[in-house]
Amino acid sequence: MVINDPILSIWNLNIRYGQTLAVKNNSFEIEKNKVTAIIGPSGCGKSTLLRTLNRMNDFIDSFNTDGTINFDGNDIYAADADPVEIRRRIGMVFQKPNPFPKSIYKNITWGPQINGYQGDMDTLVEESLKGAALWDEVKDRLNESALSLSGGQQQRLCIARCIAMRPEVILMDEPASALDPKSTARVEELIAKLRQDYTIVIVTHNMQQAARVSDNTLFLYEGELIEYGPTKALFTKPEKQQTEDYITGRFG
Repeated sequence: MVINDPILSIWNLNIRYGQTLAVKNNSFEIEKNKVTAIIGPSGCGKSTLLRTLNRMNDFIDSFNTDGTINFDGNDIYAADADPVEIRRRIGMVFQKPNPFPKSIYKNITWGPQINGYQGDMDTLVEESLKGAALWDEVKDRLNESALSLSGGQQQRLCIARCIAMRPEVILMDEPASALDPKSTARVEELIAKLRQDYTIVIVTHNMQQAARVSDNTLFLYEGELIEYGPTKALFTKPEKQQTEDYITGRFG
């Protein structure tokens, strides 16, 4: 698939854990200010691939990679690349909500504070919580523990915490899989809103969710990129038989 305005360009990417090849020779580009979904059966390398896009896998001793991931024209695995700066610009929201055991307010301000943010913290907190569609629910509770929030609220707080770092890309690793249907719908509505200002890459096991929220979809199987294209086309007229078999439930 040809991308006119890529923000991430991945070429010949291999990812290994020790001797195990988890992702095999992937090449694709991520379109700026669009939502890209990564789908595929469990264990196919979706989360591994996602976490490689902002160097989260660096914390795993057996992890190694070759190939190129260019972000804004620079190789994020180059010797002089700063992983901390990369993770600031390419934020991440995890499968299970993981708020800090601090107040709602401090959950938002902690990251910017340690990164030297000089602006008005109250404004940053309000803007970030509004960006995550959470402000109206918590504006009178900012000094309460984030752990007092519901699961869905905690996940939106984690999105707000990510937004507070002013990223350009937000990676989401099955962000609604631990939530009830109502909370899932809120997160999906939020993704639709966030696409106006951010590039979003979402891993999901839920193909209906991928069809609802994404502009483009990448199908991964056993670490190999099988098909990548506009979501509507991939779900209605897939080019590869493996893709059709997967989305129609014949395997996986």
